[in-house]
Amino acid sequence: MRPGDRIFKNLTTGAGVFVVALIGLIGLFLLVQAIPALQADKVSFLFSREWATGDPNNLRFGILDLLLVTIATSVVALVIAMPISLGIALFLTQYAPAKLARPFAYIIDLLAAVPSIIFGLWGILVLAPEIEPVAKWLNSAFGWIPIFADGNLGGNFLGTIFTAGVVLAVMLLPIITSLTREVFERTPTPHIEGALALGATRWEVIRTTVLPFGKAGYVGASMLGLGRALGETIALAVILYIPVGRIFDWSVFDGGATFASKIAANYSEFNNPTSAGAYIAAGLVLFVLTFVVNFAARSIIGDRKGD
Repeated sequence: MRPGDRIFKNLTTGAGVFVVALIGLIGLFLLVQAIPALQADKVSFLFSREWATGDPNNLRFGILDLLLVTIATSVVALVIAMPISLGIALFLTQYAPAKLARPFAYIIDLLAAVPSIIFGLWGILVLAPEIEPVAKWLNSAFGWIPIFADGNLGGNFLGTIFTAGVVLAVMLLPIITSLTREVFERTPTPHIEGALALGATRWEVIRTTVLPFGKAGYVGASMLGLGRALGETIALAVILYIPVGRIFDWSVFDGGATFASKIAANYSEFNNPTSAGAYIAAGLVLFVLTFVVNFAARSIIGDRKGD
């Protein structure tokens, strides 16, 4: 092996090892910092809905509500973003002429450059009042379904999981669309030309060649978007209203806090190490959850590339 190749190999290997070690050190730091608070916790950390960390001598905190709200907002966002991203990716790769597809793709990608605080302010000040009639209609027409039942905000339809999910879906569009588009563009040309030669319509080509080839990549891209949604902080901290004395009750019209927004909104309590440990413990759960989701997504995409 040439000296230059050996140096490059060692540098790239070292970079990979450094990243893995850094992730491990972050997880270890969170665990060490969380242990004292977990030992002092007087309720079940995993199953309690109570969160009272003001008194270091009487810590009572559980992550169940935070976990449910975090998952609920992310699921609402995925339900909205996945079909839209799929449609955009198919349009850009299969229908749009090159002169239109390229600038259109740039515009979609630019959404990723918008700061989270801008999305949050736009969501609560502009979008929430506009979609409030839709939320009220869903509640009145389908309120007998638990997910559309009355929320815990006492009739307030602005700072809800529904609003947060719509905003989060817009934030996920560039991630899912970009990766899905790249996968669809790699559909083998002989497969497409063979289907066209047999008389298939454009939709039949998509259904029989493009979608089967890109399905795993699309799922992997969606899971990467899910990992992004789980950790969103500022936008959700701005949008979500915190109910007083009421818990998450499985409705998209509930308010609440996610792991990340809870930590951001209560940063002032970090002046006490024991109280801060409660939030670090919540951050550790979010760290593990996000890591698992992203690892699964990368595995799916890697398997697809291996095929």
